[in-house]
Amino acid sequence: MTQKLDTASRIEMPQGKLIALLSLLLTGLIVTSLFIGSNPIPVLKAISDSLQNNQSVIAIILTEVRLPRALIAALAGATLGMCGAIMQGLLRNPLASPGLVGSSSGAALGAVFVLYFGFSSLFWPALPLGGMLGSLLALLLVYLLAGRDASIVTLILAGVAINSLALAMISLLLNLAPSPYAVREIVLWMLGSVANHSLDHLWIMLPGTLLGWLLVLGSTRSLDALTLGEETAYSMGINVERLRWRLFLAVALAVGSAVSITGAIGFVGLVVPHLLRPLVGYMPGRLISVSALGGAVMLLTADIAVRLFPAGTEIKVGVLTSLVGAPFFLYLILKTRRTQL
Repeated sequence: MTQKLDTASRIEMPQGKLIALLSLLLTGLIVTSLFIGSNPIPVLKAISDSLQNNQSVIAIILTEVRLPRALIAALAGATLGMCGAIMQGLLRNPLASPGLVGSSSGAALGAVFVLYFGFSSLFWPALPLGGMLGSLLALLLVYLLAGRDASIVTLILAGVAINSLALAMISLLLNLAPSPYAVREIVLWMLGSVANHSLDHLWIMLPGTLLGWLLVLGSTRSLDALTLGEETAYSMGINVERLRWRLFLAVALAVGSAVSITGAIGFVGLVVPHLLRPLVGYMPGRLISVSALGGAVMLLTADIAVRLFPAGTEIKVGVLTSLVGAPFFLYLILKTRRTQL
């Protein structure tokens, strides 16, 4: 334990400096994202045309394709990174992720349900709304299964059960899909992507995401106190049950809104908090805002990377994050196992 604290003191950074560095990096990536695409465009000229309300082709590409893609990637990445830090701090489990309470799989099921029955072609906001409803329904089922005063283990088991049920229902819908085109649409959506979205998708994604973020405000000190144990937190006047369900609702709203637009993008909420935790002295409260910026940086970097593949090679960003995150997850499991031996 002493060695861990000594190591933390050597690599810990002032939070303000760390936030400033990540914000600067995020800004640079957003700007870079505007310049990268299948066809190069004069971005500065496109910005000028947009400001002058000149609807040129390059201005439309910038405002309707590249700008929404960059903003959605940043917002979704920030949500996944922040919610990963919340879940790991709340459950005091380094392997926890936003999907642990069923929010991601519930959102995926809601969106797949909309795609299966073709509601998205009749009413274009149906897809994100279906994802949000699925996420909230999954959280409600977890609440009913676990009970109001559930322990951490019971909550995890309830989340695993709901995840399994949601994945089984998705498999059933794929099996019963009326045509191979419907199956392809569902499968491609589940791979996860921030491409082919407009600013309208961003506006639909924004309310649920921001509401989830607002619910997190004021919980940082409670999360820090929770690291000392639930009994200690109770003695400090913290209502652990209320904190737990408040943060679960925040994760469901924010992750459900993000997943309903981007599809399933895994491992951002797992990898980012682990990489940044030593820099904040292993304090879960300080990790939340830092992980939000780190998640945005990671997803934007991954999205820029998939655009650098040769033309005609379409790699979904969710595939790339899984290729990076899965080995990291295995490393964490082996590291945890060695620690317990």
